[in-house]
Amino acid sequence: MKKEGRNPPGSQEIMMKPAVRKEAIPGARALEWVARDEKIISKSYTRTYPLVAESGRGARVTDVDGHEYLDFTSGLGTSLTGHCHPEIVKAIVDQAQKLIHMSGTDFYYASQIRLAEEIGSMMPGLAPQRVFFSNSGAEANEAAIKLARYAAKRPQFIAFQGAFHGRTMGALSLTGSKTVQKKSFFPMMPGVTHVPYPNCYRCPINQTYPSCGVACVDTIREVLKTTLPPDEVAAIFVEPVQGEGGYVVPPPDFFKKLKSLADEFGILIVADEVQSGSGRTGKFLAIEHFGVVPDIVTLAKGIASGMPLGITVSRDSLMTWGPGSHASTFGGHPISCEAALKTLQLLREGLMENAARVGSYILKKLQEMKLKHRLIGDVRGLGLMIGIELVKDRETKERAVDERNEVVQTCFKKGFLIVGCGQNTVRFLPPVIITEKDADRALSLFEEALTEIEQRRFPVKKIV
Repeated sequence: MKKEGRNPPGSQEIMMKPAVRKEAIPGARALEWVARDEKIISKSYTRTYPLVAESGRGARVTDVDGHEYLDFTSGLGTSLTGHCHPEIVKAIVDQAQKLIHMSGTDFYYASQIRLAEEIGSMMPGLAPQRVFFSNSGAEANEAAIKLARYAAKRPQFIAFQGAFHGRTMGALSLTGSKTVQKKSFFPMMPGVTHVPYPNCYRCPINQTYPSCGVACVDTIREVLKTTLPPDEVAAIFVEPVQGEGGYVVPPPDFFKKLKSLADEFGILIVADEVQSGSGRTGKFLAIEHFGVVPDIVTLAKGIASGMPLGITVSRDSLMTWGPGSHASTFGGHPISCEAALKTLQLLREGLMENAARVGSYILKKLQEMKLKHRLIGDVRGLGLMIGIELVKDRETKERAVDERNEVVQTCFKKGFLIVGCGQNTVRFLPPVIITEKDADRALSLFEEALTEIEQRRFPVKKIV
């Protein structure tokens, strides 16, 4: 990567400007749109704050009232290369002028084939492989569920508490992050057993790493001895970095021990890289940080820089299902495929390296900030997938749920977009084009919000 300015490919000058505030946030036009939305749109959506986006460029979003925001959500991880990256826009327009759709389940087109080849070349250890295209992360995981059952000829699955794999019925059955996601939708797809995810800050089995010897894997072995016959388990679904559950990074040796257990019983490992993959952590797949090769990988969110695309990849020897076994009319849409091809090119040309470098920079700054702010209990992450867990008391680790929500809302009013995950964690997932200058601006706004809330919630008593 070129040194001048240390800016990643695709950086634009607009990214350097401070957020513009023309009036109180939210503005009048935004409130009008929100009122109209409330009359017609499904109440199942979970809006964090009244942002009514009108345009975006780089790491900035502008709302309908002209307010400009520094975006550390990247559209919930979808706008991986920033909003409206010029090379992504060109790829979309060029393809739209040639062919919009022809259904890759029934016909052939080059963009889908080229993308499958490119994705395959970036899968560490999975060779030769085959690729299935869908439209979203949930659909990619649904395909993985069917593929695992088809290949293993077994009906059962293991998933983790705190996991999020989607809200369609099969994926929802694997999900274990919030009860509201399942309320009134039972019965779930049968055959899913949930086990504790390795969270060393809040160990679910009251152990201490590393003296525990990664005991969370031992709990799975106990389940296989007592309640779940291992020869009936098709696959273990796992997020290499748990997303909705709180941006939890497992200990370094967790995956090797998990893979050894799975191999012992002939159980497949499905790595859900929907949020953690596509270069966000500084490597193409987050599981690469742990030196393990999964059997099946699912991708979505940022892989096509904001265009809808889900991808399920496995070894060639697993994806042996025949014509008609599984398909998707819009999956692998040619416009999405072209956007994804350009995304992969940009990642290889420096954006993955930028994610690793700026991510390390932000993590270091947050660790320093932790020393000054009582609300910060834990800072964790890989690359540009960073979680800051807020607590009321560091000794008891009492969750600062309301305070976390206040931080998110306060940042919004300052022109800085972040969202939560888990019960009390703030997540930073900016686009991988982010610069250190924008990172400094974000950290400054975040610290301002922390300070305001700490002063309000924990006032220092004056000595008379």
